[in-house]
Amino acid sequence: MSTANERCRTRSIVWASALSCAAVDAACVDIPDGYVQLGGEVRQRYEYTHNPGFGAEPQDTHGAWLQRYALHADVQWGRHLRAFVELHSALESGRASGPSRVDENELEFQNAFLEGRYSLSRDWDLHVRAGRQEVQLGSARLVSVRDGPNVRRTFDGLRVLAKTGAWTINALALSPRRDRPGVFDDSTHDSQLLWGVYATREPLETRKLGLDLYYLTREDDEAAYDQGNGAERRQTLGVRLFGSKAGWQWNIEPMLQFGKFDGRRLRAWTIASETGYTWSDRRWQPSVRLSANIASGDRDRSDPDLESFHPLFPRGNYFSEDAILGPQNFYNMHVFLTLNPLDSLTVTVDYNGFWRLSTDDGVYAPNGSLLRSAHGSDERWVATALSLTSEWTVNRHFSFTAIYTHFSPRRFLEQTGPSEAVDFVELTARFKF
Repeated sequence: MSTANERCRTRSIVWASALSCAAVDAACVDIPDGYVQLGGEVRQRYEYTHNPGFGAEPQDTHGAWLQRYALHADVQWGRHLRAFVELHSALESGRASGPSRVDENELEFQNAFLEGRYSLSRDWDLHVRAGRQEVQLGSARLVSVRDGPNVRRTFDGLRVLAKTGAWTINALALSPRRDRPGVFDDSTHDSQLLWGVYATREPLETRKLGLDLYYLTREDDEAAYDQGNGAERRQTLGVRLFGSKAGWQWNIEPMLQFGKFDGRRLRAWTIASETGYTWSDRRWQPSVRLSANIASGDRDRSDPDLESFHPLFPRGNYFSEDAILGPQNFYNMHVFLTLNPLDSLTVTVDYNGFWRLSTDDGVYAPNGSLLRSAHGSDERWVATALSLTSEWTVNRHFSFTAIYTHFSPRRFLEQTGPSEAVDFVELTARFKF
């Protein structure tokens, strides 16, 4: 999986000393001048949604069973060459409306890339990666592997990673994979392109503030908004400040977007923030977090200029695992309380209130598609959601998650279409090896 990939990447010091399985913490086979590391994942998930689509979609009788299987081989040859291949199988059964685009992909290469590694100097390491690869940047607000849905996101193209001192720099030119449900039938999504530079300076003991700086461009020949459809070239300029000190945690990320949509001017923006405090010396180590966020929407449907923010390639479960709302044309307040009754058990209760920023723009799903048009309502209040999440990590191989969410449509959804309350239950078992 991608986390294993990055773990292997950060162990680059191993190659300078000894290329052998003794340096690897997973199933491994020695080969001449290197080794092959094997691993994978089995994830089993049960989901039940009462009133899908706010009551407009077919009701599942007994819920849906989602299966995901992964197997990878990480091959190291000498100090400079690496190959990584990973197969994924995602299966679904039980949905009355049939599997969605992110539910099923019977068998496909999730990762298949070659990587060259070079030490340019004592302080510069360079990795060049070409092929199919998962990518996750920063807080995953803009580019994420989308682990929540059954089918994870991956890209085809070129990525260059450079590390110097406390800085890690990503330069990339990638197109997302076009997911199809069959066996080895996916292709590159030629109508979409992501390119740019993303730099990260991690916090240190002597410097608690982490910093991300980035410039990313998304090109999409088939962009769609409440205003209409058209070709888009959207550039995002952003900064993220993050870190922790004396029990406090913070993560603040403003962004500006500019470019062209259907030949006309595009201007958009967002500010995302999360601030929390943990009482680590108290029983159950309680933690409170507040996530306050805002993103622009189109100000006038009759004006061909566009002001709608777009989150590029974000998490599928951006606000909650029910994956109903996306971070476009909104402002929200999201409060979390987390307790740790056991070292291996985490329980979180969260409450989210969601409003439209512009009454001339609609509400969008996490994948950027229009969920509900602005026509028919000037109301801002969209929904509230209450969730309970428990996570039990048995050991580094086994984990279990249980989630319940009650999603309450408010005045905007009530005035623009079906608006039944949605109840969502998820039970997940995961085994990594």
